[in-house]
Amino acid sequence: MSTHTGNIEYTDEQFGKASPGKLGMWIFLVTDAMSFSGFLLAYGILRAQKDWPADPAEALGGVTLSGFMTFLLICSSVSMVLSIDACRNKNREGMLNWLLFTIVGGATFLGIQAYEYTHLMHEMGMTFATYSGQGSNLFSSTFFAITGFHGLHVFTGVCYLIFMYKKAFDGKFADGNHNELEIAGLFWHFVDLVWILVFTFIYLL
Repeated sequence: MSTHTGNIEYTDEQFGKASPGKLGMWIFLVTDAMSFSGFLLAYGILRAQKDWPADPAEALGGVTLSGFMTFLLICSSVSMVLSIDACRNKNREGMLNWLLFTIVGGATFLGIQAYEYTHLMHEMGMTFATYSGQGSNLFSSTFFAITGFHGLHVFTGVCYLIFMYKKAFDGKFADGNHNELEIAGLFWHFVDLVWILVFTFIYLL
């Protein structure tokens, strides 16, 4: 009976293939996730106090609009994946179309958020520092701080994707090299995932 005393080696085909850009983006996203975690943790602690609306979703006018915003971002994540896949297959038209769909989805999200803010301010008297309903001003402050911080990320992501679209339109990715698009996709998927958490914490729980 023979025994094997040598080291067992495992081969991972993907090990070491991540580009410096991807590693840099992952590091940034980890640190950015800590910022959002701090916001949501603060929201949870403040909400545990008694001076808070009994139903935050009702105080914000329901979940219909925010639910549609969530659906929109999820669809934009799918279109981002399809754009990268089209680039991988050297399908220039598909890449541009799906990337444009992602950009339009993000821009529409921002437009709806601006409408929601306007409605809350003018129709419900809710601003960053004032809240006329049940509960303290901390409710409105945390709402605008969290959703506004996320909105800034969406705006940054849309600008980022517009820049990628310009490069794609100029033929930058015609050879199927989708590394830069994947890096942009990582940021966009992160923005979408964070909104799902924000939507759950603020509107659903």
